[in-house]
Amino acid sequence: VILCTHNRSQSLAKALNSVAASTLLDSVEWDVLVVDNNSSDQTREVAEEFSVRYPGRFRYVFESQPGKSHALNTGIRESRGDVLAFMDDDVIVEPTWLQNLTASLHDGEWAGAGGRILPQQGFSPPRWLALDGPYGLGSMLCAHFDIGDKAGELDRAPYGTNMAFQRRMFEKYGGFRTDMGPRPGSEMRNEDTEFCRRLFAAGERLWYEPSAVVRHAVPENRVNKEFFLRWRFDYGRGKMREAGRRPDIWGIPRYYFSIPKGIATTLLLALQWLLAITPQRRFFLKTSVWYTSGEVVEIYRQSRRNETRR
Repeated sequence: VILCTHNRSQSLAKALNSVAASTLLDSVEWDVLVVDNNSSDQTREVAEEFSVRYPGRFRYVFESQPGKSHALNTGIRESRGDVLAFMDDDVIVEPTWLQNLTASLHDGEWAGAGGRILPQQGFSPPRWLALDGPYGLGSMLCAHFDIGDKAGELDRAPYGTNMAFQRRMFEKYGGFRTDMGPRPGSEMRNEDTEFCRRLFAAGERLWYEPSAVVRHAVPENRVNKEFFLRWRFDYGRGKMREAGRRPDIWGIPRYYFSIPKGIATTLLLALQWLLAITPQRRFFLKTSVWYTSGEVVEIYRQSRRNETRR
């Protein structure tokens, strides 16, 4: 298990307590690698306390370069397992989580697996926020991922706090992109879903395991509209960064077409937002305006870099 953390020593202790209670088959050897991404709080003391309390079960590694993707890639390099599972420092995993999440990954048929991510028990969203459905924003609030009770093949990328892969997938396709993932001053993410889409593009298959359950904390500072708008803006930037530079059209740089198209889409969404009546639809459309604005901004930034290279 790889757990990357930054300045969340209190929630880290809760997360480690939950994974320490994991129940696995006696034949399975497993450990937890805590990757401290340059924390300045009591993170190291918390991790080392678990290393003493559970000898051989918990290990501590320090990664000084800021950015979650740097910490994830350090965890992959320092890990020992044939199967690598990932969790975050603000979740609680059920005792059967690790066993259920990784059970499908021992025969080679599946490259990876993703499980169910639910908000902390007792959470009730405000009236303007839908967790799922056509206006669902739960993935931003708590990485909400719940596609039903039936296990089966995934057709979309799971999220980073509840996923596992055969180690050879990283050896074959590389690690997490370091130009993505949260870091100081940026909430741009997509590092987890981009890796999964890389596997899909290569023909690899991922398994959905609903019995592998993670409960994600919902901090008060996330239950406000400003958080969602910032998140959606950065997500739009991340999607364009993931797509990268696309080929020119008849010798004309594609951004000459992409930027006007993006602006037109933004204006159309803004009109729909202003005309929407129900609170959940209205706010979802507003975040969509921020999302497409982020796409346009990233396309423009890429175009400026490309012009400089020319």
